[in-house]
Amino acid sequence: MCPTERNDAASDASSPTSLLERASLVLGCFDAEHAEIGISDIARRSGLAKSTTHRLAAELIRLGLLEQGEGGGVRLGLRLFELGQLVPRRHALHEAARPFMEDLREATGNNVHLAVLDGIEVVYVEILWARDVQPLPSRVGGRLPAHATGVGKAMLAFSSPEVVRARIEAGLARRTAYTIIMPGALTRELAAIRASGISYDRQESAMGVVCAACPVFGVDGAVVAALSVTGRAERLDIERMAPAVRTAALALSRSLGAPTPT
Repeated sequence: MCPTERNDAASDASSPTSLLERASLVLGCFDAEHAEIGISDIARRSGLAKSTTHRLAAELIRLGLLEQGEGGGVRLGLRLFELGQLVPRRHALHEAARPFMEDLREATGNNVHLAVLDGIEVVYVEILWARDVQPLPSRVGGRLPAHATGVGKAMLAFSSPEVVRARIEAGLARRTAYTIIMPGALTRELAAIRASGISYDRQESAMGVVCAACPVFGVDGAVVAALSVTGRAERLDIERMAPAVRTAALALSRSLGAPTPT
């Protein structure tokens, strides 16, 4: 995530000194709402000096990690996409999960998401869109705070206490009026998810969007991902969809070599 914007007068003295850290700050300024950004805006969003940002952007363009945009700014380059396709966890999960996701979409007629936990955030690694269903704001590669999503809570419920504590200590930011923002309430919710194996997003990540989600486990029994059926609140009965999601998640877990639940 790109850091909070700082005043242009701030110098590089307070910024990371590592070239890789500075490059990471530049790349981290791009998101779904900022696909193309001008150098001045990158400097403002990253906290780096404009001269430093200009030099870094030029080097990243030379390496193919950035490219010139059509609007006069810069955007992420094709080389990043190529490298992203080689990430082992994403590739292995994608290959294993795709058949189960397709079956789940066919059975429910709704959108199916596959996500992983990166620190205390959810990253969507695959989305299958249903036909004739209104588009949702989620996207492959998109990030959301784990406490505010069905897939995130499904994974947090089966993560170590250290991960849950880190999420709470980072702050339970409110995304909608329904987001769980109290640590005690989140703790109780995660306990209920551990008991049932099913997590729900009741318009907690975005207004009008709901989902039923279940964790996916790997060969060592640790949670590695989560599957969800997601749609608009007025059209999707998440309690009715939950058994299908759980069946798909269990089947995917078995294909990944997870121990059989007792």
